[in-house]
Amino acid sequence: MKKYWKEFVAFVMTGNVLMLAVAFVMGGLTKTVIDAFVTDIVKPIIGAIVGKPEFTNTFTIGKGVVQYGDFITILINLVITGAALFLVVKAYDAYQARKPKDEEAEDVGEEIVLLRRIAAVLEARPA
Repeated sequence: MKKYWKEFVAFVMTGNVLMLAVAFVMGGLTKTVIDAFVTDIVKPIIGAIVGKPEFTNTFTIGKGVVQYGDFITILINLVITGAALFLVVKAYDAYQARKPKDEEAEDVGEEIVLLRRIAAVLEARPA
């Protein structure tokens, strides 16, 4: 049992699992913020323009009730969430582009640096 526990801890502590857990928590918090933004800011602004501060719009077909106001709210949440995630991904891509490449970041020994200098000098010599 102890062996399985150690393997489990090693699995959970890998970078991918931790990043997934952080992303899951951040996604939940982002959804909460966006829901509050839509409810407290966007809906009142649209309500001031259209004349109704709540999206409780419905119509009936026979005995069925179509709640298209809720659909509009969810659609607004989707668009804002998509835009927020797009901005996060763009910021991450910009960060990755500024990050040095693995070859540049690798810590090489003094011998490798000298060999690279010699190779550069030899390539620069006329044939």
